[in-house]
Amino acid sequence: MTATKVLPLEGILVLDFSQFLAGPVAALRLADLGARVIKIERPGVGDIGRTLAFAGRTIDGDTVSFHAMNRNKESVTADLKSASDLAYVKQLVARADVIIQNFRPGVMERIGLDYEAVRELNPTIVYASATGYGTEGPWRDRPGQDLLAQSISGLPWLNGSRDDGPVPVGLSIADHLLSCHLAQGVTALLVRRFRTGEGGLVESSLLESALDLQFELLSTRLNDDSIRVQRGGAHSAHAFLAAPYGTYPTSDGYLALAMNPIPVLGRLLELPELEQLTDPQEAWDRQEEIEAVLAERFATGTTQSWLDILDAADVWCAPVLTLDELLDSEGFAAIRMTQQVERGGVRISTTRGPIRIDGEVLTHPKAAPLLGDDDERVRAEFPPEPESAEDPS
Repeated sequence: MTATKVLPLEGILVLDFSQFLAGPVAALRLADLGARVIKIERPGVGDIGRTLAFAGRTIDGDTVSFHAMNRNKESVTADLKSASDLAYVKQLVARADVIIQNFRPGVMERIGLDYEAVRELNPTIVYASATGYGTEGPWRDRPGQDLLAQSISGLPWLNGSRDDGPVPVGLSIADHLLSCHLAQGVTALLVRRFRTGEGGLVESSLLESALDLQFELLSTRLNDDSIRVQRGGAHSAHAFLAAPYGTYPTSDGYLALAMNPIPVLGRLLELPELEQLTDPQEAWDRQEEIEAVLAERFATGTTQSWLDILDAADVWCAPVLTLDELLDSEGFAAIRMTQQVERGGVRISTTRGPIRIDGEVLTHPKAAPLLGDDDERVRAEFPPEPESAEDPS
């Protein structure tokens, strides 16, 4: 974004006590919108994400994933078990607008930085708390990790075919969704604070995020207890959508088809046996048969040859791109989803924030900080208050 533009959250100070993914990415989303984010990290160790490497890859001593999640932030080290460090952190808390934390339930209470304690220090604070499974119930103390939360939510049983076991989503989807919910809650409470002067507490969890993702399924099941997850055949992409919804091999790749009338596909693909299927119920009753006919036909041509035919008829379809094909595509270049950040002369390519403000993409050149990178500067800006003299009496 151009330097002349004022970003929506400029002037907001965020203290990020979180690690791993959901909390740091929530803070990143706020940073992309202009907030100043200071990570509070353990001396000598820091956020465990610095060493928990996605694909085992590191750049300049930190994992690539850490760089992606923590760009455009500052780092201050503090041992929250140290009385002096904790006292200093509380001074920062008193001046902050937002706190983000994702410790297990009870940890911040023991430290003395839970919402109620923080509100005593800073009555207008906006406090965001992320957990694995909420603060109540039998799962509250289970480890909050994406795969584990996906599994408890039932999500892996929605992927793959009936011949597969559970198939989790191959990315940290619960973490990413949780980061969105936290950032949304924080911005909503900031709006309320600007209107009324009142701060507040926003809470969400990996489990709630994974359940929210399934709102169609859960809402349908809650109103009709006959609903069951029944995954389809090898080409089906959705347990609750009829043929032709799925992916099909071509002679050189794969093609995806969304919701489309079967007779129209039959005419375009010269498949008379499909042209005559005019009853929509047959898309359910003969789902695997229809998918098999389509798969056999698509295998006779290239992905592009079928796209030429289907796109011309406004059929809902798309190529199934590999990672390399995506990165080499004109469409990926056109959406400008990447940016360059820099740390100590090392340039790192990463993604940008996915939203646009006033028609402009949000990019920032500042890379993720080194551990404790901003200790001296932040302490100079916010000097520790002198300890009060003891009462001589």
